[in-house]
Amino acid sequence: MKYIDEFRDGDIARKIADRLQAEALPDRQYSFMEFCGGHTHAISRYGVAELLPANVRMVHGPGCPVCVLPIGRIDLAIQLALERGAIVCTYGDTMRVPASDGLSLVRAKARGGDIRMVYSGADALEIARREPGREVVFFAIGFETTTPPTALTLQRARDEGLKNFSVLCCHVLTPAAITHILESPEVRQYGTVPLDGFVGPAHVSIVIGSAPYEPFAAAYRKPVVIAGFEPLDVMQAVLMLVRQVNDGRAEVENEFTRAVTREGNRHAQALVDEVLELRPSFEWRGLGEVPHSALKIRPAYAEFDAERRFGLDYRAVPDNKACECGAILRGVKKPTDCRIFGTVCTPENPVGSCMVSSEGACAAHYSYGRFRDIPVHVEAVA
Repeated sequence: MKYIDEFRDGDIARKIADRLQAEALPDRQYSFMEFCGGHTHAISRYGVAELLPANVRMVHGPGCPVCVLPIGRIDLAIQLALERGAIVCTYGDTMRVPASDGLSLVRAKARGGDIRMVYSGADALEIARREPGREVVFFAIGFETTTPPTALTLQRARDEGLKNFSVLCCHVLTPAAITHILESPEVRQYGTVPLDGFVGPAHVSIVIGSAPYEPFAAAYRKPVVIAGFEPLDVMQAVLMLVRQVNDGRAEVENEFTRAVTREGNRHAQALVDEVLELRPSFEWRGLGEVPHSALKIRPAYAEFDAERRFGLDYRAVPDNKACECGAILRGVKKPTDCRIFGTVCTPENPVGSCMVSSEGACAAHYSYGRFRDIPVHVEAVA
């Protein structure tokens, strides 16, 4: 297939649905986690869940970069703007994530902080060039997809000798998060979250390849199928997972062959390795401290590390007690299990990060009407 509409073909969707009905064993339950928020939105937007057999359940995972950003990290960015007078640049979704004291980056901007939305680190570099008398900090977040551009931004800052530019690095790593979920009490001890396999992320895997998933697929006996973000991609991946479970296999398979290879993008990986290194531990919203799950700036680039430059001291901050975002990110609860979902907490007034981002599970359920008892218009596969 060559064109995007071919990956949304209703006839093919029904054929895959028929295969799933035929091959999903009626005497067992299947539970698969779609790690990436892009898959969560595809499932909600196109009504994929309604096409799956009743005994095939999809579980939302923590693959939303804005959602997993803990409050304490946002507080650091706000501190830089309000207390240190820095120009803080970051992506649009990050601007609205709730922080401490009823603040967010956009609310801190309303209080006088110079906080600017940018599309890339290159935009932040340009601001630093235009305003040499001001400290400019790029608040860099995201999984492996957005990490190489941050590394390139740091390289360019060093090559140009920009003295007023630094990066607050909050990049996180997918394989470590999946391993942490598999080690969680909900999965290993209590069985609260039964998981039979994973729909692996698409864009992340373009960078890192499929090989990094192989160790935990073997160690935990959980199959992984990397999938694209179109509805037929997701449905085919679920069919491949069902077949693996039925066969007793736990392999890493690649449905997204049009973009993902086993090795990934070696050039991007080398770029990241030159500029960034592993943190011993990093706090994730909902997951807590996860070992070796994030990146920091290497000593060779220390002058561009905002944490070192400004002597920032990270402090963990608990989430709003009424918000179930943490449990949703761990797969323990669904958005509709949260008592403030769709009432107090909406995209216009988000209480938790899962309602903010375009990749958040709560935003997906709210936007595409999956929580409502009345029929709504949904862009279905047809």
